[in-house]
Amino acid sequence: MGQLNPSFEGETVIITGAASGIGREIALQFGDAGAITIVADIDEEPKDGDVPTHEQIRQNGGESEFVRTDVTDVDQLEAVVEAAREYGGVDVMINNAGIIVPGSIRDIDPEAFDTVHAVNVRGTFFGTQAAANDMIDRGEPGAVINTASISSNLAQYDQVQYDSSKGAVRMITRGAALELAEYDIRVNAVAPGQIATEMTEGWSAEAEEKAAKDELIKPVPLGRAGTPEDVAPAYLYLASEGAGYVTGEMLQVDGGWQVF
Repeated sequence: MGQLNPSFEGETVIITGAASGIGREIALQFGDAGAITIVADIDEEPKDGDVPTHEQIRQNGGESEFVRTDVTDVDQLEAVVEAAREYGGVDVMINNAGIIVPGSIRDIDPEAFDTVHAVNVRGTFFGTQAAANDMIDRGEPGAVINTASISSNLAQYDQVQYDSSKGAVRMITRGAALELAEYDIRVNAVAPGQIATEMTEGWSAEAEEKAAKDELIKPVPLGRAGTPEDVAPAYLYLASEGAGYVTGEMLQVDGGWQVF
């Protein structure tokens, strides 16, 4: 997928989990589109040791700030929204932070379950709440975009706690869209499929080539794992004026996985 070219000049965009992976690419593309990007992550350094996201955006000529944020902490989510007020307030909130902890329903312990749901569900819910309250207090429209997953609709083996968390993200998206429509706040989600990122066990070009015959790739009609560059433009679309009549939707970016 090629990059879209909407302008977000002067708009403030918060992206959680933007130090690495899909979140990093989302932030870079919003930065290229003129947005003031706030990189909200528990880590400042990318997992691959690359230049920190906010510094890369600055090197590319954009404006960006890093705010250390643990999305399981409501106070820290409020703090990152407060940081956006220095630029006039949040215009686009992207709740992207997420974790995967595989495990069987027979063996998952309460601590692991709570950790996954604290990041994936609690972080999305209260990130949406904090951003929406800022938009409403200012009387401004806005967009919230959540990172769901093909797991929001499909069960995967040994992924029951992840699947259940992403199913919750789908319903948070729909419920929030219903409630916030009267304030002209649109709430949507992007559902990536099998994407090659650090979170999916350190994908590399060699690993991706090998995976072409792997069970994870067999259900993908396009025959390959996706990349963050394939996914990020969906967020720009959903945040843009071109999606002004789109809310409560979950946009699949999965290489056709859910055609079946």
